[in-house]
Amino acid sequence: MHGHGYTQPVKQPPPTAWLVFVRVLFVAISVLSIGILAWTMLLRLAIVTRKGLDWGLFVAAGAADLLALVLLGTEPGDEVHTVGGWTGIGLLLGTLVAVTAYYLAADVRHFHQLRYGPAPAYGYPQPAAPTPSPYTATSPPHTQPLPQAHPTPPPPARTPVPQPPLPASPPRRPAPARIDQVRAELDELSDYLRNHDGQHGSRHDGDHEGGR
Repeated sequence: MHGHGYTQPVKQPPPTAWLVFVRVLFVAISVLSIGILAWTMLLRLAIVTRKGLDWGLFVAAGAADLLALVLLGTEPGDEVHTVGGWTGIGLLLGTLVAVTAYYLAADVRHFHQLRYGPAPAYGYPQPAAPTPSPYTATSPPHTQPLPQAHPTPPPPARTPVPQPPLPASPPRRPAPARIDQVRAELDELSDYLRNHDGQHGSRHDGDHEGGR
């Protein structure tokens, strides 16, 4: 079984105060030399970053400064009067401005990435996390998730159904036996009254004849 090799320690950048001092120093040297030593900023930047682009810019800046010195050297007097002399001055100043701006931006970006890491590009997917090795880390046992109990919905409320009104019960008719009994009693009462009236009338007639 082969173990993992030792990782190289990440080189920490110098303190911020020291970086600011070095930047100011190289810019001051370039400005005080009127751009003649502007190539020194790109030389330091190429040594720090070790990028081919910075080495190429260093060579280009050195060539521009050399060409400007040649144009100024062709000037016959101490003062600038010819087109070559003005071209040399413009080349020096233009190289100084361009090199200073690029040097400061590239140097700040380089040490910022060295301290905090490169910023992820916008719109690109992030790298996936490395898969842990089975020899260095043990994964927890795979457990199936417990089924979640779904709440039982309450039964729908029942709407009371209106009951139709009950039909009124028809009035009860008297039984036929009762009618016959009442009719018999009425007949008896009629016979009694008839008899009573007949007896009363016969007595009245007898009293009338006896009085004669």
